[in-house]
Amino acid sequence: MSKPSSEDYRRVRRDYADAIEQFKATNEVLSELGRSTSDPDAVLGTVMESARRLCRCQAAAVYIIENSIFRLASSVGLSDEFARHVTELPIAIDRGSLVGRAALDRRIEKVEDVATDMEYARKDLQQTGGIRTAMSAPMLLDDEVIGALSVYRRQVNPFNAREEALLEGFAAQAAVVVRNVHLVRALEDRGAELARRVEQMEALSDVGQTVGSSLVLDEVLSNIVKNAVRFAGCDGGSIMEYLEDERCFSVRSAYASSPALLARLRTIRIELEATLVGRAAREGHPISVPDLSVVDLDPHLRLLYDDGWRSVMAVPVLRGDRIIGALVVRRRSPGAFTDEAAEFLQTFASQSAIAVYNAQLFRELELKSAELEVMSQHKSDFLASMSHELRTPLNAVIGFSEVLLERMFGDLNERQDEYLRDILNSGEHLLALLNDILDLSKVEAGQMEVALSTFSVPSAIEYAVSMLRERAARHNITMHQSVATSVDQVTSDELRIRQVLVNLLSNAVKFSHEGGRVDVVAEPVSEELVITVRDTGDGIALEDRERIFESFQQGRRGAPKEEGTGLGLTLCRRIVARLGGRIWLESEVGRGSAFHVAIPLGVPAEAVDAGLVDSTESRRSVVVIIDDDRASLDLLSAYLTGTGLRMVRARDGREGLAEIHRLHPAVVVLDIRLPGMDGWTVLETLKAAAITREIPVIIVSILDEGTRGLAAGAAAYLTKPVSRDDLTAALRKLQVLPHEATTTRPGHSTPGLVGTASQD
Repeated sequence: MSKPSSEDYRRVRRDYADAIEQFKATNEVLSELGRSTSDPDAVLGTVMESARRLCRCQAAAVYIIENSIFRLASSVGLSDEFARHVTELPIAIDRGSLVGRAALDRRIEKVEDVATDMEYARKDLQQTGGIRTAMSAPMLLDDEVIGALSVYRRQVNPFNAREEALLEGFAAQAAVVVRNVHLVRALEDRGAELARRVEQMEALSDVGQTVGSSLVLDEVLSNIVKNAVRFAGCDGGSIMEYLEDERCFSVRSAYASSPALLARLRTIRIELEATLVGRAAREGHPISVPDLSVVDLDPHLRLLYDDGWRSVMAVPVLRGDRIIGALVVRRRSPGAFTDEAAEFLQTFASQSAIAVYNAQLFRELELKSAELEVMSQHKSDFLASMSHELRTPLNAVIGFSEVLLERMFGDLNERQDEYLRDILNSGEHLLALLNDILDLSKVEAGQMEVALSTFSVPSAIEYAVSMLRERAARHNITMHQSVATSVDQVTSDELRIRQVLVNLLSNAVKFSHEGGRVDVVAEPVSEELVITVRDTGDGIALEDRERIFESFQQGRRGAPKEEGTGLGLTLCRRIVARLGGRIWLESEVGRGSAFHVAIPLGVPAEAVDAGLVDSTESRRSVVVIIDDDRASLDLLSAYLTGTGLRMVRARDGREGLAEIHRLHPAVVVLDIRLPGMDGWTVLETLKAAAITREIPVIIVSILDEGTRGLAAGAAAYLTKPVSRDDLTAALRKLQVLPHEATTTRPGHSTPGLVGTASQD
């Protein structure tokens, strides 16, 4: 083995020095990256300086691809004139430049002398930068070319393989730096945007909560203007209601304004055609005045200017094409309003339009309700008076007709007998109609008296059947009754149950064909007594099955019948609902109909509707919890332990509805995601029935759909996970639990509208 020569020794020493220098350069880049992730010039400057030094060049540059061209991102050793020139005449991604070739071929490209290279088309760069020998490496990241790193020598001196490898490494580092900087900046921008959006959503949420918890117009408007001023970064503001008949705006509420200013604002006419506010409403978009001192002032703006306000923005509050009002924010100092503030305030005003419109409707509804209450009282008085006035002559008509038909004053010929029977039948029909109208009126007014008692179900059915047996026999209609052996007694109003059964049996006989059959079946189903009246008539078409329960409707059930008032089924449904039950129909055209009546079975009187008993304490202590998740049921039950409330649990919607109809509880706690019948259907069913409409429902769900829940009639909406404080506070709000001196811990929601439990 020969001894190394001095030349070999010097080469090894040189390679070692180069390796040390390369290691130092890499360490400098990494250190700079750790210190300056958001400063691309500092990091890229270190990369380029290291590349320039180790590649023994006079200049280096980083180009970034933007919009299909190269933009000079940073450089060392190049003049400002070169930077301006590249900015004015950017480099295309083609073979006319070295960076273009590197990007297209995705490899390092070298030119020994750009002055003599025939393919090099950017001689202007060579002349401006004094470039002779050049080398460019593509900046690759995730197999994507994002730019190029170039090094330049001002004299002809080709690059060697070691320098090519160095440039490739520095290009990879530059690519990571650029992408990292972009990510950091994007994250910062996204964070700022999210912060603004959160603030906007909080403002909108405040308005939404106010709308849900209060329909008092002044309270809603006060909350709207306060949040608008806060978000817009203004010093004060006001909100106006548009008076359509007068074509002007009336200031209803103001924030951060003196009482004197508010009083003066309410005395002036802010007209639609002659004011800035009116112009914004007519044009349908916000209009701002950065400096009130340089514009002509309408009466409204003059009043603001005299009070010390110097800039304003008027935002229309619209519902479709209808002007609802206007929102005005103002500052004590002059200055322009940002486009972002104008855009959000316009969105905010649209949200506010719903609030104002709903409050206006509620105000009108209150007036209409008061008027209807007076009208209802007049109707009751009229019916009571007419009852007395009509019953007296009807009594005479019916009584004398019966006397004459009994031949107490002599024989009648055939024509006289026929006419007298027509008079008697008409009088009895009129009396039945009068009785039905009076009963229906009492039920609708909540004045129907109900006498609860425990009575025999078989006896009640036998009574109803006996009332119709003779009539059925005249038409050769067979009547059968069947009562399950387990059915004996039930607690309800016997007289009203008999009334319902007689009505249903009367219809069954009336609409059955000659020689037909009517069956009455009573059996227990779950916690209810279900009585079914089935006939063999023509049946009822699908489109008529709901209509027949409406007043004065019989539906298309075969040939027209002259008998009947058309109020029987309407009255039956109201009576059954009043007793805490339900009635429904099953029918097949051509094969008959079956009416089902379900009432609570074996329920104590205290558990029936509070209007039917003397005491309501038992009803107030019952809470029906509907949730298919056993753990949730256990948790909610545990929350209510010790409160004095009695919990009744149900695992699905149908079971829950049965318990609600059976117990008529003080409140229902309802989950949305239920098997079979979901919570939305349960809520809709409860609110559609008069007997359950007033029972408050607290939704406790993992779904964050508070707005939909409140619109559907829920009294409160809590989003899981829910704490004990959330639930008990909602119950206190509904007066199911008494109010205590303790308050809800900070971070927990206040019930009554929408609550989201804090996650501790």
